[in-house]
Amino acid sequence: MAAFSNKTNSAIANAERLAELGIAAASLVENDMTLGLGSGSTAEAFLRALGERVLDGLKISGVPTSSRTEKLARSLDMPIVSLESRPTVDLGFDGANEIDPRLDVVKGRGGALLFEKIVALECARWIVIAAAEKRVDQLGLRFGVPVEIVPFGWRQTLDRFAGLGVVPDLRSEADGTAFMTDGGNLVADCRTGLIGNTLELAQAIKALPGVIDHGIFVQMADAVMISELDGSVQTQQR
Repeated sequence: MAAFSNKTNSAIANAERLAELGIAAASLVENDMTLGLGSGSTAEAFLRALGERVLDGLKISGVPTSSRTEKLARSLDMPIVSLESRPTVDLGFDGANEIDPRLDVVKGRGGALLFEKIVALECARWIVIAAAEKRVDQLGLRFGVPVEIVPFGWRQTLDRFAGLGVVPDLRSEADGTAFMTDGGNLVADCRTGLIGNTLELAQAIKALPGVIDHGIFVQMADAVMISELDGSVQTQQR
């Protein structure tokens, strides 16, 4: 019983940290901004905090990076705009799987990496929000790099990773079917080991025929907001 109680308390503490991080990020949003809305649990905490401000009268619009994010934003009465309408995206927030000391990140465990990267590139300022546990000394320490690939010739595409010393695993759903992104593509989770030259690996993966994009975001984050273990939120600028 005691062990169960400890796990429950830990989960509550983590949820509270996420909520406080969301509130801190949402406090940076100003009236009439257009926002890049990221995907994943941390981005959703930001969205819920932002929703409270919208309820209080804040006027914003958002460009979502996934169908799930769009659904949540609409449920919070946030106006949605498409990237194709060429809005000026003032500020973007998104989570990360790993963050290194240079503020380069690996993203994409939720499968929205392509849309996340497209939106991030349009943001005048793009901020990564994450728990302290996502910090690493070197990318590739804990997670593989998600890579979005076209379905046609996917086996051949996976074979091409061997030349980079990368081991790809095609992502699947719980029922064994292939995971599909919102764009109708596949995702390969690539075991890289510790990444020595982040930019070099990013360019090499992107150059492989069949690859659409990858979850290495190099020199893209303008700042990182971190939820520390004590619940405080620290910001590091690039």
